[in-house]
Amino acid sequence: MKNLSDNLRGAIFMALSMTAFTFNDACLKGLSAELPLFQVLFLRGLGTTAMLVLISRYMGHLRFDLSKKDWGLIALRTVAEAVAAWFFVTALFNMPLANVSAIMQSLPLAVTLASALFLREAVGWRRFTAIFAGFIGVLLIVQPGGAGFTHYSVFALLSVAAVVVRDLSARRMSRQVPSVLVALMAAGGVTLFAGIGSLTIEWKPVSGSGLLQLVGAMIFVIGGYVASVTAMRTGEIGFVAPFRYVSLLVALVLGFAAFGDFPDRITLIGAGIVVATGLFTLYRERQSMRNFPTGIRPR
Repeated sequence: MKNLSDNLRGAIFMALSMTAFTFNDACLKGLSAELPLFQVLFLRGLGTTAMLVLISRYMGHLRFDLSKKDWGLIALRTVAEAVAAWFFVTALFNMPLANVSAIMQSLPLAVTLASALFLREAVGWRRFTAIFAGFIGVLLIVQPGGAGFTHYSVFALLSVAAVVVRDLSARRMSRQVPSVLVALMAAGGVTLFAGIGSLTIEWKPVSGSGLLQLVGAMIFVIGGYVASVTAMRTGEIGFVAPFRYVSLLVALVLGFAAFGDFPDRITLIGAGIVVATGLFTLYRERQSMRNFPTGIRPR
């Protein structure tokens, strides 16, 4: 990928990240009928953290000579990761995979809006219009007041908010911070949070198939962690974030193939609007780069 631009490399990492996370989600959802949530998160976290420690040491990225600012951002990102994990997995255990994924498609719009508000990245009126239209799509997906609406839909939305904080924190870190170290701290934070929560539940035995799904979740979540952090730190947020929509395509296939679930027509229309507006923000970013290569872009 050496000959690719930073934005294009970031987009590729984001697509890989979303694919890995969606396969992880499918593994976790498969465990929902066998194991309680905190037990799943804790067992997955133990294996994930151990594997990331080994990877960090092998790559020489297990370092602690970072600035106070970077450590503060890592801590903020870790807390946001733990909060997002709990809200998301709770929703995932109680909703169809594709429906949860459809709600999560609002992330590119939310991150683009947050990058304009808090990082002062250039976002013009066309993309602001797209963001507004995208959030209308989110309402169609969630369908507040509808028969399929539950508080778990709100949990998925709260997970979106937490992930926005997570991604903006990663964006503010210096380039000296290894992506694998950030992923390790996030995994450790989620594991600690789940370990405390697991003290309040009754643990259940893990079957052979359950163990395979746990191992699969560990592998996929590691790939997702590292690729996600790398993506958000490689390209501009407004360019990279729309590639999250890849997860919806993967979730539709996995949800139907593994669980027999498929969203209703209104949910699909809402998801289509959200994806279309995300793609539009990508198009506008590319146009701005083409017409204003020096970095001075219209708002």
